[in-house]
Parts: sequence; C-alpha cells; structure tokens
Amino acid sequence: MPTTPQTTDELYQALQDNDQRPYGRTRTVTAEELVDAAEQFDEPVPLVHALLELQEAYTYGSEPRKSPVVFARLLTLFDEQPDVFDERLRHQLFWRFKWVAHALRQLPEIPLASLRQWLTEMRDRYEKEGLGLQPYYGQAYQLAAHVGEDTTLAYELWAARARTRLSDCEACETCQRALYHLAAGDDERALRVWEPVLAGKESCQEEPARSVSHALLPLLRTGRADRARELHLAGYRGCRRNPSMSAEVGRHLEFCALTGNEARGLELLAENRNLFDEVDSPLDQLDFLTGVEVLLRRVESLGHGDLPAAGYAGRTWTVAGLRAEAGGRADDLAARFDARNGTTTHADRRRTRLDRAPVLDALELTLRTRALDELAPAAPAAAPTAPAAGTVPEALPDLIRRARELDELGHPDARACWARLRTRVADRAYVHPDDAAVGPLVRLRADLLDDEAGRAGERDEYADAAALHEEAAALYEDAGRPGDAAISRACALLATAELPADGDGASEAKAAALTAAHASIVRLHEQTPGLSPHQEARLLRLRVTALALRLQTTGGEEHAAPVLAEADLLLAFAGRHGIIGQVSGALLLRASTFAMSGDLPAAVTETDALLDRLRAQGPAWHLPRTLSLRGRLRLGLGDAEGAHADLSEGLRLAAEWPADAIDTARLHGDLAEACMRLGRPDDALRHLTRSAELELRRGSRTDAYCAYSNAAQLSLDLGRVEDCIALLDSLLAEPAVAAGELDERLVAQLRLTRARALHAGEDLKAATAEFAALAAESAGWDDDPGSHAMIAAETAVLLGESGEFDRAREAAGQALAAHARDPRYELLSNCLRELARLQAQQQGPEGLAGARAFLADAGRVADEARAAGYEAHGRPLDTALAYEHGRVNAYAGAHEESLAALEQALALLGEPGTDGDRAGEWAECVRLAGAVEGIYLERPAPALARLDAAVARLTALGHTEETEALTALAARLRDER
Repeated sequence: MPTTPQTTDELYQALQDNDQRPYGRTRTVTAEELVDAAEQFDEPVPLVHALLELQEAYTYGSEPRKSPVVFARLLTLFDEQPDVFDERLRHQLFWRFKWVAHALRQLPEIPLASLRQWLTEMRDRYEKEGLGLQPYYGQAYQLAAHVGEDTTLAYELWAARARTRLSDCEACETCQRALYHLAAGDDERALRVWEPVLAGKESCQEEPARSVSHALLPLLRTGRADRARELHLAGYRGCRRNPSMSAEVGRHLEFCALTGNEARGLELLAENRNLFDEVDSPLDQLDFLTGVEVLLRRVESLGHGDLPAAGYAGRTWTVAGLRAEAGGRADDLAARFDARNGTTTHADRRRTRLDRAPVLDALELTLRTRALDELAPAAPAAAPTAPAAGTVPEALPDLIRRARELDELGHPDARACWARLRTRVADRAYVHPDDAAVGPLVRLRADLLDDEAGRAGERDEYADAAALHEEAAALYEDAGRPGDAAISRACALLATAELPADGDGASEAKAAALTAAHASIVRLHEQTPGLSPHQEARLLRLRVTALALRLQTTGGEEHAAPVLAEADLLLAFAGRHGIIGQVSGALLLRASTFAMSGDLPAAVTETDALLDRLRAQGPAWHLPRTLSLRGRLRLGLGDAEGAHADLSEGLRLAAEWPADAIDTARLHGDLAEACMRLGRPDDALRHLTRSAELELRRGSRTDAYCAYSNAAQLSLDLGRVEDCIALLDSLLAEPAVAAGELDERLVAQLRLTRARALHAGEDLKAATAEFAALAAESAGWDDDPGSHAMIAAETAVLLGESGEFDRAREAAGQALAAHARDPRYELLSNCLRELARLQAQQQGPEGLAGARAFLADAGRVADEARAAGYEAHGRPLDTALAYEHGRVNAYAGAHEESLAALEQALALLGEPGTDGDRAGEWAECVRLAGAVEGIYLERPAPALARLDAAVARLTALGHTEETEALTALAARLRDER
C-alpha cells in the first residue's frame, strides 16, 4: 500500500481499490494493512468494512486458518455494538457463518466436535435473528458429505426447504445437488441437474468453474466427449493459477491424464506450479495433489518417469520424484482428515481416483496436441521418419561408402547414414578403418561438417553454415580433395551472401552480395582443376542458385534471364553426364524462375513436363517438391481444386521418404491456403497446426510461431474462441517466449490475438488488461506507429465497454498521436464514434459532453481524411459521423439535436439505389429518425410520413427485407396515436 489512509474517505477508497485486485498475496497483505489503518479511527464502521474485506481475502486466497479469526472479531463487534451493523452489514455477517463452516472443514486439526459446535452456534444465532434455517441445513449436509456419513436425511432436510436470502447462490446449490447424485453413481441425473450452470445460465465467483471440473468425467462416461472437451478449455481458464481453486485445477489434470493428453497435463502442471506453495487449505491441497498424482502416475506408467516436472520450489523434479513426493503428502493429508472424522472416506475417495483407468485412449483437447516423446529433456525431437528406402549398413567401411554414394545422388537416405556415422565417430572407442577406398579420417570429418553445415543452412542459420563449410573446406584440402573443398567454399560464399542485411537498403545490399557470391563461385569453378562430373554439376547448381536467390530478392525482370542461362548450362551438363538429380534440379529452377518473373502459365508448363519426366525417369524423391511448386502455381492462377490435388499428392508421396528430407511443413501450409479458398476452413486449420508442429520440430521456431499465429486467428474467425485461447496460452507459456528468444513483435501479435479472443469470449476484464499492457509496450515502437494506433484504439474501446471513460480518453489520445505519424483514418473514426456511443448509452445526459468530445475528434479525423483524398473501405466517414451524432444525442435525451443530425446523415447518404448495403444503412437512418421524431418528440404524423415514404421507396427497389423494421415502427406509432 503506497500510503496509509489518513481519513475514513481515503480508507474507503483504498478498500474499493483493493477490491479490484485479483485474490492472492498482494490483495491479502493490503487488506491486512487496511485493518491496521482502520483501527486508528474512533469509528467502528470503517473497521467492520476493513475486517469484511480481510476475511474475503483470506477466504478466496486459500487461507482458511485465518478466516475464522477475523470473523470472531466481527462477531464480537456485532455482539457489543449491534447498532453499528446496518441491514447490508448484518446480511454480510450472517452470510459469512457459512464461510467459517467451510473453512473449519478444510482444517484437519479442528476436532469434529468443534465443527458440529459451530453449526449449532450458526443455527442458534439464525433462530435468534428470525432467519430461515435452510443455509444451516445446507452446511450440515456438506459436513455429512465431507465426513462420509449417510447423507440421505441431511440432503432431504436441506434440499426440501425453501431458499432464503442467506442461501448459497443458485449456481452453488446446483453444484451441491449434482454432487449428491454423482456420489450415488447417477451420472445422467447429475448432469441434468448441472445443465443450467454448465450452460452459463447460473454463475458466481466460483461457478461454473467448480461444476465444470466435477462434470468432466461424467460427461466422458456418458459419451459426451466433445462437450467435455469444450468445458475443459473454458473451465480450466476460469481456475488456473488460482489458489482458492486448486482442487479444480487438480481435476483438470486428472481429466488430461485419463484422455490421452498427458503432455498437456504436464504443461498445465507447469503453469500452476505456484499452487504447490500458495495453497494453505489442507483439503484443497489433498484434492490438488491427488489430481497431480493421477497425472504423474499415468506419465510414469507410459515409461516417462524421467521427464522433468514442475513441482515444489527449491529443487528440480522428475515425474517419478514428484509423484512420490506428492503421493506421500496426499496420503498424510487423507489420513489426518480420516483420523479427525473417524472414517476412511478421504483415503477411499483418493484411492478411487488413483485407480481409475483412462476413459479414452485419445481425445484431441487443443489445436496443439503433443506427445510425451516431444517433452524429452533433450534437443527438440525430430519428426517421425518414414522407413528408409535402404537399410543403413552396419560395417563401417560400407556405411561410409554408402553415405557418400547417396550424398552424391542427393538421396534423402544419406541423412540417416551421416547421422549414424556422427554417432560412431563421436564414440571414444572409434577406430577409423584402414581402407584406401574410404580414405583418411580427416576426409570423413570434413564430410560430417559439410552435412552439419547444410542442416544449419536449412534452419536459416547462415553464419553457422558459412563457418562450418569453411572448416570443412580446410579439412578437405588436408585430405587431398580439392574438388570437395571448392564445393564447400562455394557453399560458404552462398551462405554468407544470405546473411540478412539491416536498414532501408537491405534488399539492394543482399542482391549485391549474391551477385558477388555468384562471381566468386564462377571463379572458383574455373580455377579448380580435376573436378569430377558430379562436383562440376554441384558447382553449376550453386551458380544458378545464387542468381535465383538474387531474382527472389529483387523481383527485377533483368535478373531472370541470367538465371535461365545458368540453369540451361546445368541442364546441358547434367544431361550429357546422366546426372538425373541435377537435371531435374535445373528444370525445377527454370520453372521457379518463370514463376518469380510472373509468367505462371509458362511455369506450369515447365512443371508439367518435369513431373512427366520424374514419373518416368526419377528421381522419385523430387516429386513432392515439384508437386508442391505446381500446387502453388495453381493457387496463383485461381485453380484451388487443382492446387489441392497436387499438394495432397505431394504430401502423400512425401510420406515415403524421411520426414526431414521433404519440406512437408510447406506442403501443409499451402494446403491450408487451398482449403480456405475451397471453403473448408476446418481442414485449413488442421493443416496450419500441422505445419507449425513440423516447423517447430525441425528448429524453425519463427516459422512455427507464424503458422500457429495464423491458426489462432483462423480459429477465432471460426468462432472457436476457447480453442484459440488455449493454443495461445500454450505458446505464450513456452520457455523461449519467457526468455525473450522469440521476436517481440511476433509475441505481441500472439498476445493481441489472445486479447481479442478473450473479448470475444466475454472476459472483458482479462481482455482489457492485456490490451492495456500491449498499448503501453507498443507506445515504444517508433518504427511502427500505425500498429500502436490500432492497439491503443482497441484498448480505448474496451475501456469504454468497461465504463472507464477517463482511461478510454487517455488511450484514444495515444491512438490519435500515433495516427498523426501514420494515418489510420477509418480505424480512428470507428474507435471514436464507438466511444461516443458507449458513453452516451451508459451515462445518458451526464455523459453527453464527453461523448460529443469523442465525436469532435472523429470529425477532425474525417476532415483530415477528406483533405487527403482517403476513401473508406466501409461506410463513408462523414455519413457515419452524422448518424452517430444522431444516436448519441438520442441516448442522452437531446432529441432535437439528434433529429437534425440524422437529417444530415440522410442528406449525405442520398436516395437509396440498388446496392443492398447502402439501402440497409439508409433504412436504419430513417428508422432512428422516425423513432426520435415519433416517440421521443411526440410528432407521429411527420414520422409516419417519413416511414411510409421510405417503405414505398425500398419496396420499389426490391429491398423488402430492409422495410421490416420500418413497417414495425410505423405500426407501433399508429397503435399509440
């Protein structure tokens, strides 16, 4: 707390501010300090308010030991000074008898007799105050259920009584009723009782999150897996990292364990690591730890006990180690509760949970489904590989020769051979074969470096690739292999040229570097004697690749012809020497060159011919890449069906080869685009997530996150809000994000999509907080003021929806300042008009001045747009502004001003024509003008004339749907005359 309140007004303001904080240590400590501050005043009422706030913080901050102590002080104040408690304070006091009963149940050190004594105290005080006893019987039933007694009578005594003002809310009582039927083994009846809560019709601080966590397994057992999945995503978000809902988190972990989602369970466990240390309730600890143990036992049973797991602070944990620790603590807690209660109920319930078998082998919970193998504490797992075309030889000389033969052919199986050799050479016991055909060890080390360099280049790690190629070249020289050294040096030149350049002239600088690299490779080619045909073909291929990359960089027509010339040199040379892999490579480069030059039909013709050749002569592993290119070309030509067919075939053929040899991630990404064009967004979403998974597995983190970002946006567009949020939560929880290893703008885009999804999911508070944080960060993006304007504008609107118009004005001011540097006319106009509408609608006449100030800013934006010759993509800014003036003044009761503004809007719109959108806008303007004039200004005659004329005009133009609202309003006005 910054400063201690010096007056009661300051205290009440501090209490109000603290009430806005989330439950947790910060709120609790502040509440404790405010109680100390309240004690300095002579008045008891401020102290009562401070104590109530403190008890609430303890109750929802999972500190049940302290809640009864605070309540005892409140009860003493009530007994000594009952007049201090007005009706509202008295209601709160008697409501919280239930909180104390709940807190005492959670503490095994409190004797059972004391729990019963407290319920007697509650009943006596309720009777003395003339209060209904239904809340008392509700607590008596909950105690019976906790202890494990026969609950039949206790349930009837509670459930059969009429509710009172002090009864638990409808949602909480619904949950208790459902749990009664669940305990009796009646899943169907429990779910029927739960339905209003699960459907969101009843809710409170703890609901529906609590009910959802209990309903997950019954839903699975009754065949409602899709509903369980949906509720898991939404319900988990409502309880994660919340100490007072740790038991619910435990049940979500259990759900993951029993549906084949063990990897997601470990991910959620890591997200909730704070619960190991922040939950002070022994009963909640027991439920949480049992859920943790269910998950960890399942992971361990699958052979992954050595995986890292997030557990108690102060040490690192494996799955097996944490399972033993959590299990031991949970056993102790269960024993303590059973000793207190004189039953075996908690040990029995715990054993039932631990003994449950998986309900489903696999249930896809999120868009990012991962297996436990992918969580291994090693380098990122390689993508699963298809069976190799040939087995890897065991004899070392054969293995070395096989690797070189396959590498010379460009065969995908070469990678498996090099990987095997890398492992064997790294072994301390390695002995190089004395075989002239194999050559010296230095040559093999050069081969392995060259392979490693190629992999680095595929990951766009060009600096590492260049260094490794240079090192390989030196070793090849030592081994007496000048041709191989020349190829490695050429590769190093090309990798160096591909290093990204910074600044405004980056494209020109990269083009110049590639031109220089090409010239150097040509010289290297010409000056290296004794090249074999395969070596010379490799150098020719590198020459044409350098020029092709230059064309890709600049897009200049003048750079296309040199590529084709070099490709033809390669084609002729490889054809003469029968090097079929380089022949097809040259033909593919020709097709790509036509594509980059914009001649898509010619590119398709080239790929058609190449595909015929590949099917007849091979190499077969070039087919997926060629089909991928033709698929993209067909997309460019608008042939989505043909593109989808090519890309699907490419994906099918790619499965025949090692997964890291074919760019299947690109195939899935292109298939996603084809599916979108074909109107199959769900298939597109599947391909996007698959593409992202493959990119991540091969180490292309940025490409992976870009694909995931697209998948998240698509899922949001499809209305799959919880899928979107769950995906983004998973991505943003990755260690690489927390460590700042990912591009900050990409992370900001992920957060922005998440904030929009939270808004779409009606979590206004969380969405506003995320938007406000993004607005503060993006204010420092001096190179991108337009994005800051967009974020600040959206933030302002959310603040307006929350009724925080001072903060909304501040955010709108930031948006306007950024707009001045990088104009966003339509965005700012929409934002300011919406803020005006919100303020007038929420505050009425009192908000009119503020609303008009927003509209004045919108007017200036419209003036700027008109001066700049800007044309809006949606409604014209002047027309939209005039309409909003009409609506805002109507909300605020300024009806004459409203009608005048609407008349102006109609004049700007002009008479409707055949365009449906414009006719709809015109009809809405007429409708609002008719309502203001006929209802609020009580001038029905001119209003009816206006409406009748509009209906006739729209009907004549065929816009019958647009007349419905006008006809209904006219009928109402006639009825009221």
